[in-house]
Amino acid sequence: MGRLFTPNALAPPQPRQQRSARVRAALRLLAAGVGLAASLTLLGVIWPESDRAVRDEGPPNAADLGELPNRPISVLLIGSDADRPGQVVNGAAPRGPANSDALLLVQVNPQGPLQLLSLPVEAAVKLPGDPQPVALGSLYRRGGPALVAGAAAQLVGLAKGQPDRYLVLPRSALRQLVDGIGRVELSPDRSMRYRDKTQNYRIQLDGGLQVLDGGQVEQLLRFRDEQNGQERRRDRQQMAVESLLRQMGQQQQLQQLPDLIASLQNEVETNLTRQEALSLLAAVLRPGERVEFATLPLRAPLQPQDPLRQLDGRAQQPWPR
Repeated sequence: MGRLFTPNALAPPQPRQQRSARVRAALRLLAAGVGLAASLTLLGVIWPESDRAVRDEGPPNAADLGELPNRPISVLLIGSDADRPGQVVNGAAPRGPANSDALLLVQVNPQGPLQLLSLPVEAAVKLPGDPQPVALGSLYRRGGPALVAGAAAQLVGLAKGQPDRYLVLPRSALRQLVDGIGRVELSPDRSMRYRDKTQNYRIQLDGGLQVLDGGQVEQLLRFRDEQNGQERRRDRQQMAVESLLRQMGQQQQLQQLPDLIASLQNEVETNLTRQEALSLLAAVLRPGERVEFATLPLRAPLQPQDPLRQLDGRAQQPWPR
């Protein structure tokens, strides 16, 4: 991975400096890939085999979902704009290869708060050999989860071998997740109206507190305001995550989670096993668990209509805290 887009990234480097930077970046990316692969075997020790049998009627509380991991676990959550896993064409306009339209780094700590860091998809990154920076959200179509994970690790300074796991969530899986836990209570900040004749897709939501099904939650997360569209999307992502966690933590939904996770296994792309997913949920859904949100800070665009945004290194803080 090359040097990320900085205030001086657009200035052409000297040839020798450029070659040297590319070599170093390639080595960093290779090391990140090796570390990610190695973590797959090490995590078998981190997650001990469960000695609790989940009852036929479902777990009575979050602790019975599974054994907690022995250390904090980082998960990269990639929201894909494809409708189903494995689709190479997105469900957006204009049509093209599937991208990531939402990126979250999740830190599950069995002894601390749940931390979520939103990675702006419009953040500009520079890859080796590319003449210009590209959007972070475009890396998924170029190199899949491995390339996105390498970029995320470099952006926030993750330790070698992290993130430990990844999860690609296409839109059909989002709908199935919401419907599987019986809808969620959300409060859209405004009425939303949008129609795309090409896709035959319509967004039609009213503002205010209401109970939304999976299709309506998808509409909420896909809607983009004319002003500050990506920032408003991230605010709604946070609202949706908080509501989903509240709903999953309720008694009736807890009992359904093992079957729901099993049904979603073929609807997502992930290197999480079912046991590992339930282990993480056991930590996340503990009574009184605190949730801390943060967003990787960006600078104002160089031009008003520029789709790329530079990282604001002066405002960055170490993550996870």
